[in-house]
Amino acid sequence: MTASAPERLETTSHRIDGHRLHEHRLAVPLDHARPHGGETLEVFAREVVRDGGEDRPRLIWFQGGPGNRANRPESIGGWLDRALEEYRVVLLDQRGTGLSTPADRQTLAEIGDAAAQARYLAHFRADAIVGDAECLRRALGVTRWSVLGQSFGGFIATAYLSAAPASLREVLITAGLPALTGAPDRVYELTFAQTARRNGEFAQRYPQDAATLRDVAAHLRETDERLPSGERLSVRRLLLLGIALGSATGLEGLHYLLEDPFTTVHGSRRLRERFLREVGAKVSFAGNPLYALLHETIYAQGAASEGATRWSAERVRAQLPAFDPDLDAPLLTGEHIFPWQFEEDPALVPLRETAHLLAEREDFPALYDPEVLAHNEVPVAAAVYHDDMFVPRELSLRTAASTRGLRPLITNEYQHDGIRVDGRHLLDRLLTTLRR
Repeated sequence: MTASAPERLETTSHRIDGHRLHEHRLAVPLDHARPHGGETLEVFAREVVRDGGEDRPRLIWFQGGPGNRANRPESIGGWLDRALEEYRVVLLDQRGTGLSTPADRQTLAEIGDAAAQARYLAHFRADAIVGDAECLRRALGVTRWSVLGQSFGGFIATAYLSAAPASLREVLITAGLPALTGAPDRVYELTFAQTARRNGEFAQRYPQDAATLRDVAAHLRETDERLPSGERLSVRRLLLLGIALGSATGLEGLHYLLEDPFTTVHGSRRLRERFLREVGAKVSFAGNPLYALLHETIYAQGAASEGATRWSAERVRAQLPAFDPDLDAPLLTGEHIFPWQFEEDPALVPLRETAHLLAEREDFPALYDPEVLAHNEVPVAAAVYHDDMFVPRELSLRTAASTRGLRPLITNEYQHDGIRVDGRHLLDRLLTTLRR
């Protein structure tokens, strides 16, 4: 990785709940391979320091995503509370998110046409986020720091281990050990299989809800129902609700959503306004278009991933009849982005051509270095969930075996959001695994 000269760090501070919060802003290169004289972005990070913990080492948190901002702690609890017992914690807003320079419909329109937007967004992947973290580390005067990454944050952590291991004291990963090489099709074959399994669990636990879901799908084929944002709700868009199955409370959440979806209006059966409002909020990418744009690029590594992604999830889904939206009882989909979403979701329609250009790009650089990881000397512990619907355990365990000194914590206790539902306990177990 090319080093850039440290920029001046701007910091403001305030207090919350027995902690001091330092809010850092720093200019970084758009392209870390060309650090001097080119376009710059601003990155934002909020550092949380417990009273009495000023001399503790720093740990940087990489949020899941792509395209999600870091946690906004209104009070201190969960994994953050446990981490602050040993660290100063840096919550980085990954480029394009939060208070870092945003990348959304409004700002991307200022970049230029679709080709210009796609070139710009090519600098918003894990390798660029690692470069931002390195700029921040140097600006803070830190020699080495620890990393905690969840989901996509684990992908960033793995890229960090490949690119700048000398900057790392230790690495902790939850639900985010990526495949080091290989086409994304294999990832989606495995995630669709886990999604089908979770569909089965939902139908077994709530058979009446599965029947209701079939009823709603049949209704949508015959009736024009409009979401609050104005567009017609299609069956295939309804099936996007299945992403909730990957969380600990997802089955119950769907159960409550489907408990009473219909009403009668002037003698006609219609979907309730409440149901349409709740579905609209769950299937819209208005709050995070960057996730939809960049989701498949997190698997793109040029020759190492067999070229362009070319809408891998859509191609894999087409080979799985059980997920066909024209069936009477199609399965819900999971963490999958499809090209038709850029035609049906008003938040994504302006970005349709940009998304297609990213899907067709052949030459994204490799994100991981298997040779460096094979000789890794940084202590690493990674929680791998046996039933993870988003990050296949088979590929995670292969990466664990390929990374020297990595200690996996393999468990079936959690779904993908284990760090959210049991963060204190999970982080404590990871630290114990790392140091045993």
